[in-house]
Amino acid sequence: MAIPQLSAAQLEAAREAATQARRARAELKEQVKEGAVSFSEALDRAVADDTLSRIKVVDLLRSMPRVGVTRAGEIMENLQIAPNRRIRGLGRHQVERLQDLFK
Repeated sequence: MAIPQLSAAQLEAAREAATQARRARAELKEQVKEGAVSFSEALDRAVADDTLSRIKVVDLLRSMPRVGVTRAGEIMENLQIAPNRRIRGLGRHQVERLQDLFK
């Protein structure tokens, strides 16, 4: 499959959309880090929003206070979630177990 050729305007629009998506994901992680949004609320928002659903689960876990690389890895392993899994790839039971863990 060939890569489509985009005009300069289309490329600029795509860059802007990608930048806004990255900012939205970073903002959600920052809100979790500051405690303005609970982990469960962040998970609910991410499940409902296509842009936010592309956050890696491990990155969202690491944005929690007192959760670093090691603890995030342990949580992922205990809940049987692959290390590269994104929020959109979680099953219903995995989402429920994550929410129960941080109530």
